[in-house]
Amino acid sequence: MKTDFDFPKKDLIGPVVFRSSFNNFETINVNQAWSLFFTAGQDDKGLGQQTELGKFFTNVLIAVGVTGSLWAIYFTNLG
Repeated sequence: MKTDFDFPKKDLIGPVVFRSSFNNFETINVNQAWSLFFTAGQDDKGLGQQTELGKFFTNVLIAVGVTGSLWAIYFTNLG
């Protein structure tokens, strides 16, 4: 059986950001950033190519931060 699947072992194991095919100086979109975060750097295309899901996670993170800050300010000044 002959296959054309001949990747070097160092490119199959390890984070995608250290692979030779990943351009470290290219700008990545929000989906790639969140995908790298959720997969611990193993996959940059886990969330797909459309940016709506990445923007959703970014907005949720901002909302949690703002809500937590307002909650802390409100309840520390009550007592």
